[in-house]
Amino acid sequence: MSQEEMRGETGLKPDAVQKQSVCAHPLTALRDNFLSSEALVADLEELEGTKMLVLGRFRNTHEQRCGRARKPRVIGGEQRERSIDACASGTVQSRSLLCCRCQPLAHFLAVRISLSRLFFRVYILPEQLSERRPHSRLLGSHGTPKLAQLRLLIKGGKVVNDDRSVVADVYVEDGVVRQVGPNLNPEPPTGLVVLDATNKLVIPGGIDTHTHMQFPFMGSRSKDDFYTGTKAAIAGGTTMIIDFAIPQKGCSLTEAFDTWKSWADPKVCCDYALHVAVTWWSNKVKEEMKSLVQNKGVNSFKMFMAYKDVYMVNDEELYAAFSCCKELGAVAQVHAENGELIAQGAKKMLAMGITGPEGHELCRPEEVEAEATQRAITIANAVNCPLFVVHVMSKSAARVISNARREGKVVYGEPIAASLGTDGTNYWNKDWAHAAAYVMGPPLRPDPSTPGFLMNLLANDDLSVTGTDNCTFDICQKALGKNDFTKIPNGVNGVEDRMSVIWEKGVYSGKMDENRFVAVTSTNAAKIFNLYPKKGRIAVGSDADIVIWDPKATRTISAKTHHQANNFNIFEGMVCHGVPVATISRGKVVYEGGAFNVTAGEGKYVFRPPFPPYVYKRVRQREQVCQPVPVKRAPYTGVVSATSITPK
Repeated sequence: MSQEEMRGETGLKPDAVQKQSVCAHPLTALRDNFLSSEALVADLEELEGTKMLVLGRFRNTHEQRCGRARKPRVIGGEQRERSIDACASGTVQSRSLLCCRCQPLAHFLAVRISLSRLFFRVYILPEQLSERRPHSRLLGSHGTPKLAQLRLLIKGGKVVNDDRSVVADVYVEDGVVRQVGPNLNPEPPTGLVVLDATNKLVIPGGIDTHTHMQFPFMGSRSKDDFYTGTKAAIAGGTTMIIDFAIPQKGCSLTEAFDTWKSWADPKVCCDYALHVAVTWWSNKVKEEMKSLVQNKGVNSFKMFMAYKDVYMVNDEELYAAFSCCKELGAVAQVHAENGELIAQGAKKMLAMGITGPEGHELCRPEEVEAEATQRAITIANAVNCPLFVVHVMSKSAARVISNARREGKVVYGEPIAASLGTDGTNYWNKDWAHAAAYVMGPPLRPDPSTPGFLMNLLANDDLSVTGTDNCTFDICQKALGKNDFTKIPNGVNGVEDRMSVIWEKGVYSGKMDENRFVAVTSTNAAKIFNLYPKKGRIAVGSDADIVIWDPKATRTISAKTHHQANNFNIFEGMVCHGVPVATISRGKVVYEGGAFNVTAGEGKYVFRPPFPPYVYKRVRQREQVCQPVPVKRAPYTGVVSATSITPK
């Protein structure tokens, strides 16, 4: 099979997977790179002399015709004459393989070799692993090798959670944290991968609460798909994203969910979940929301107060959607901008001859964001529904959220990497392409003190979590609006740079400590969306989504070196202190020292149960004790007027 044929079969280049540098054994490195159905050309010269146990079966031409296969059987060195010359005296001889196809089986390398009319499939693992486990236990009920344990020890780092930091080792097995403590020495040492985290921080993997991968929007589709977007995420220290399934008006929410999931499942490199947007209202929408919560693991729904005639819902629909969310135990989310005022403002700007990117901010000033934020909080509070305000971009909107929280309302604010790391002065740049690159909704604010103000509120718990609203469009796509700012696709990057930007602007600047950093990048999101403590914490029983973070290292953000699909970066040239040196997803080192060890589809969809305790404990208590009651009084027995008023 040629490289071109394999590329067509898988959609990926043969060299798409890089070796994992932490693996000392060459077979282990090769094996871990093959944990997918990806086809690629491989050379086994570096494995020459490696002792092996080989499990395999022959497939002859009759088997190819009838489709029946013999049962797998153990083939050792003594039976090498009956297998192939790639196995001699229990060692691998140098051989270049025409085609290698791997199954998703940890600790096994599955190789399909074409030799004349015989087709042979072998599962190879290091000999020391075979000594740990009897041959009979290597086969499952259907004759396929079982998943072997993946064991990892992180030594000597400072484990940082949202509530405390402690120097400790972390032992991981089968994708789950099994031990946290000093001087761990798990047995047996064979097959254990050790990562030295001395002088580093060991933190929970980041959770990006707001992304739009391969999103069809404003006449185009965002550049980062679920593969490039999640690959960039793990390079930046994020191990889970929550994307949005967004139906058109009048369309099915369930079908939108299924569509987005079908896009994501074969591509994601890290775990993910899906919010679902409510863009219209009917009894059908209400029933689909119930089904999504009960059957699909969705516990958050987003309503747009902007994008008139596309996604926007009115106040009556907001009230109905919030009521349904409260009944189902879901978190209501809002894109808070006054869509009516934006539509009128856009017409006004264009009539004045303002067609460039500056018109985008001028037609939707921060008062428009603040008004909608206040209105959404008021409606949510009326039905006792918890509210999550996405992409908080302005001082005014942030103050509204802060005041509401201090009044006891259950509301959470989500500033994003862009609003924390840059500002809207870029819309007035003389270079149209530069200015257009920053167009997003709501827009960045031209007040240069806005990022610092939002970071202060984030540090002090007036704002709660951080996302990115990662929705990338390149300059050619942005140019759809070269003569009309209302046609510039809205969206910026951030999924790769969020963690470093927040560390630089928050921790390195002295506004927050390392524990608050973990809270706003991971833990609070996990609590709000009912992922905690499986996500957002390093503790026994938690998923092994872990980042080894070097607080002293620096990197300069640039489109030339980032891993996103876009040809520019809104943080271009920013020097960030704080760099992820290794990212671990479900116990596997997927990124280390600039090298990836992950393939498309390794991430998993995560079900999120309703009624997250962090959110709904207060809501439920208020339902019991804060309900209005009628005043007990004697009935009125006086005269009632019989006079009727005739309208003119």
